[in-house]
Amino acid sequence: MWTRNSNKEQLPSAEEALPGRETPLSISGRHLVSERSLIPPFPAGHEEIVFGLGCFWGAERLFWKLPGVHVTAAGYAGGITPNPTYEEVCTGRTGHAEVVRVVYDPGEIGLATLLQAFWEAHDPTQGMRQGNDTGSQYRSTIYTTSDTQQRQALESRDKYQQALKNADRGAITTEIKPLDVFYYAEEYHQQYLARNPNGYCGLKGTGVGCTLS
Repeated sequence: MWTRNSNKEQLPSAEEALPGRETPLSISGRHLVSERSLIPPFPAGHEEIVFGLGCFWGAERLFWKLPGVHVTAAGYAGGITPNPTYEEVCTGRTGHAEVVRVVYDPGEIGLATLLQAFWEAHDPTQGMRQGNDTGSQYRSTIYTTSDTQQRQALESRDKYQQALKNADRGAITTEIKPLDVFYYAEEYHQQYLARNPNGYCGLKGTGVGCTLS
């Protein structure tokens, strides 16, 4: 059994990170709600972005309900350990955040709408936690897959920061950078709140609206 990071609110170094494995976790590859494939290739013209808003159960449901979102998947990103398990991520020694891959049709839903949903659904000022969920795996993140997404994400952060400042709220701590690798979470995490309608959802926004137009 692995030991936990002595400070789960601090990202591990490469030397401290767990070794992981070469083989990806096995999943069915089918979205429980839409029955679409979770696995590429996705339809031509669709785009992908990855969000972390704390626990990925409620975060995934937030996005699969938006019209224009083709498919979502729960997973891990932003860390060091290859093909991590949930138990490994929970030790704080993989560096990963719990995230949601969002594949969307930009002809039906704009990135601004996705970013607005992201900012308003959680508190991006809390650092390495979200509400009562504490640790680096619960940090606020945006992992982009194009220069345009990166630019829009940074611009949206600045606009929302001004709105938070006007409301006497703190500084945004959201990690925004290009996506390195997305790892699928275990099958039981995929569309968790569709499987468990009364399950835990930790999403709670600041109450400050985000206007990106």
